[in-house]
Amino acid sequence: MKLPFAHSERSTLGLEWELALVDQQSGDLRSVAESVLESCRGDVSGLPDDEEHPYVKQELLTNTVEIITGINHRVDEGIGSLRETTRNVLAHCEGLGVELYSQGSHPFAAPTEQAVTDKERYAELIRRTQWWGRQMVIYGVHVHVGLDDKAQAMPVIDGLLNLYPHFLALTASSPYWSGEDTGYASQRALVFQQLPTAGLPFQFTDWEGFEQCVEDMAHTGVIEDATEVRWDVRAVPRLGTVEMRIADGLATLEEISGIAALTQSLVHSLVEDIENGKRIPTMPPWHIQENKWRAARYGLDAVVILNARGDEQLVTDHLITELDRLEPVARKLGCADELSSVETMLREGGGYHRQRQIAQHHDGDLRRVVLDSAARTRNSVNS
Repeated sequence: MKLPFAHSERSTLGLEWELALVDQQSGDLRSVAESVLESCRGDVSGLPDDEEHPYVKQELLTNTVEIITGINHRVDEGIGSLRETTRNVLAHCEGLGVELYSQGSHPFAAPTEQAVTDKERYAELIRRTQWWGRQMVIYGVHVHVGLDDKAQAMPVIDGLLNLYPHFLALTASSPYWSGEDTGYASQRALVFQQLPTAGLPFQFTDWEGFEQCVEDMAHTGVIEDATEVRWDVRAVPRLGTVEMRIADGLATLEEISGIAALTQSLVHSLVEDIENGKRIPTMPPWHIQENKWRAARYGLDAVVILNARGDEQLVTDHLITELDRLEPVARKLGCADELSSVETMLREGGGYHRQRQIAQHHDGDLRRVVLDSAARTRNSVNS
């Protein structure tokens, strides 16, 4: 199966922010996405009846919307686009009594009680995956980075996987599930990988190997097309990008800007290395799998495997080294300030830390966890 790789300008950027709709008083999930989406469509003049809003999208559950950007050259442009769209969405939420919430999971909602969007592809997903498919009360942030040559895609994915635990530890924000503290920093990372074709990607030496995998999956009925490959890091042929899907949901645009800058800078650095004839180092799959588990379990306290030799280091210490290495790249891309916000995230601690602190301060009241995050989102968007 040939997978044409769309033309894309190098290191261009696209952002995706998954947000739950939660009640302003109770913090519980509200299945009002259809009303929000319809109101947002009214903002776009001349939009055909059968078309979605260009930047506000439907998701699997009726309690969720996804806000996306177009193609951007700089992180601040993408964040500006997210801010403008999200302000409009918040305005439409007011009359419904709901707020926007993005962390890796909702801390107390019962997953199997959430309504699924009435669309055949979602219905088929639930028919096939059953109980696990009904557990997907999870939210993430995705970052696309453009490549101008498909031959770069597989080694770039290898390079992103080397920093998989760094992205997950930095964004981990899903310690609670169905009202219970799981003991993990990111429950989302472990839940999502239960779906077919989700979780860690396979690694290929070249584009043809990826094409063969997609062809085999389509031939055996695992997928219908490449869009159903839901790996945590993946190539997106129709867009000409690689997509980082590791991150748990983030409450603020400032946090998203840091993750976007880290992703863009890292991908740009990897492409430059490839063009300079350098080989992107890889680790055995069992190292990468172990790193994912460690980051999901321990967050910023994870000691991660750095290379095929099995050398290890505290993830925060190694991330500081990577930030220093990437700073000149970020300056060239115009996102040095945004990259520096990653250090702020490290100083403030992970989202999972904040949630546990708030719950403890309020005698275990997880409603306070939701409303705190929603308030942070509103304040960030309106700042």
